Amino acid sequence: MGDFRRRSTMQPPGDVLGNARSNLPMPSSIMKPKAGRMSMSGPALRGPMLPPPVPSTIQRNNMYRSQNANALQMSVSKGRTPQPSVRRGSMWHGAIPGAGPSGSQATKDPRNLRDGPTQAKMRRDIIEWLHRTDLDVPNNILQSLTARQFGEIYQHLVLLVDPAWPFKEGARLEEQFIQPLQALRYPFVGSIDIRWLAAPAAPHSWPSLLAVLHWLVELGKARLHYMESEDPTLQEPSLVPDEFDDIHYHQALAMDYYLAAYEVFLSGQDVYPEQDKALEERYAKKDEKVVSDLNQQKERLGELMAELKQLEKSPPPIEQLKTSNGYLKHDKAKFEEVIRQLEDRKQRLIDTIAHEKAEISLAMSNLERLKHEHERLTDIVKAQNLTQEEVHRMTSEHESLTRDLEHLKAKISETNKAVTKLEVSLTRKVEDADDAVDTYNNLLSALNLFPPLPPPLPDINLTLKLNSAASNPQEMLVGSDVREEIKPALLKIAELKRNERATLENEQITVDADLDQLTADCENLESEVVEVQKMTNALSDQADDLREAVQREAVKSSEEAQRLEEELNKARTSAMANGVGVKSRLQALDIAYREQIAKAERLRDDTVRAIVKSSSEIVAFKDEVSRQLKYLHDFADAN
Repeated sequence: MGDFRRRSTMQPPGDVLGNARSNLPMPSSIMKPKAGRMSMSGPALRGPMLPPPVPSTIQRNNMYRSQNANALQMSVSKGRTPQPSVRRGSMWHGAIPGAGPSGSQATKDPRNLRDGPTQAKMRRDIIEWLHRTDLDVPNNILQSLTARQFGEIYQHLVLLVDPAWPFKEGARLEEQFIQPLQALRYPFVGSIDIRWLAAPAAPHSWPSLLAVLHWLVELGKARLHYMESEDPTLQEPSLVPDEFDDIHYHQALAMDYYLAAYEVFLSGQDVYPEQDKALEERYAKKDEKVVSDLNQQKERLGELMAELKQLEKSPPPIEQLKTSNGYLKHDKAKFEEVIRQLEDRKQRLIDTIAHEKAEISLAMSNLERLKHEHERLTDIVKAQNLTQEEVHRMTSEHESLTRDLEHLKAKISETNKAVTKLEVSLTRKVEDADDAVDTYNNLLSALNLFPPLPPPLPDINLTLKLNSAASNPQEMLVGSDVREEIKPALLKIAELKRNERATLENEQITVDADLDQLTADCENLESEVVEVQKMTNALSDQADDLREAVQREAVKSSEEAQRLEEELNKARTSAMANGVGVKSRLQALDIAYREQIAKAERLRDDTVRAIVKSSSEIVAFKDEVSRQLKYLHDFADAN
């Protein structure tokens, strides 16, 4: 069968490694232990490199297409300047010979390779993987496979695992079949006979060769799964999150930095400012949240420390609670007294209502009695047999009595109206008196004059109660005598309150005067602080000028010393050449050189002492000003 055609109906899968790294670490179950990244200049401690790979006759565009380029092409795809002598080899090629299983010591394959269902499953897995990796093959190709087809499928599967493996164009499959399996650590490579490759579909060779293809398929799936897993061990800079602690993420950033710096190094530079800056910015981004949290914790710590200092300065909470408890107990006693007075008033109103109801019942019974008496008298008059004169006399007497009765009824009506008006007026006056007593008691509660009164106030009960049911007006106010006890006590309390108010006004005037004085002192201190700051700035400018002058003098002294040293060297050279005739000049130059050195040392020491003295004075003055301002602030808060 001829070359396989590419499938045109299936879109190629996305590149799983778009970062141009072909030699990423494989899972521990597939690769040898501690297999790291390759250098850009090739693998270390390996045999001679084979020639670069020649394009295979199988046209492929698999999911690893970005891995088919060598390191030179990868660097170009990243926009880097490649070096002609630098290429990346296969991650498996160049391994130490004999590292794989030895052919003389074959390992028996434990799989049941001659089982029909097992072979059918392997064929299905291989066909599905070939279709998935864009190799267009018939579904029944593995039923009768030629040597050429087997070689193309074998090379396709090997290149999926290691895209940089150097297969030779035109070379026989027997010559380049065992090396990839040894490099990939196929465990049963010792049981394979390369003579089977002449007829791979033969019954005696097909199970073992089918097992090789199936193992390569499983290895490719494992590699694809690993490459798409975004595992930290991939060490891809693009997969590193903003915040991380995994050592592999650190190694990924370090390797990316080494690769970029190595390319700069190959271009002839020994410093890497751009790469250093990029790495520092990346780690600064990693630590940004931590630094923000640290600053917030510091601010929170400052707030808590300020709150702790405030709590330490303030009195203990138990004292405030005791004072508040005393106030609450005092208020409780007042409230209980008010409640008792309201209860008494309620009871008096209930008694008054009961008395009025009893009077109404008595009036109703009298009315019924009068009605019965009227009926009885009417019956008696009807039963009597009287003469005409007696009737006229009785009629005249009845009319006279009727007129008297009407006159008396009118008087009774007027009297009732007057009584009603008086009762209404009395009720209003009693309510006004009751309201006045309640207002008086409320004022006592508002002024904290409920018993017991605190000293030096007189120990007297100032509360009053109104008994509206009392028959004697003198007994309507229940409590102490108003004229003899309550009024003098209230006058005495008013006098005490006036004295306290005068005292408080005097203290307020004194505090206002002190506060004005403190304000004036603060303004004076602020003006002095401004003047001192101006002096400090002037001193700082003088110190800067002095420092610059000393530096200039030091430069001049250094230049003079250098010149004298050159002249001294010339003089020494001349003395050595011409003899000891210039010894005196040499000594003079040496003395002048030492004087310049001593002068420069003295100037530097004087400058340092002046700067230290000025700085110490500025710091001491600032501390003193801060202490005075803090004292004034505390004093103002306390008053």
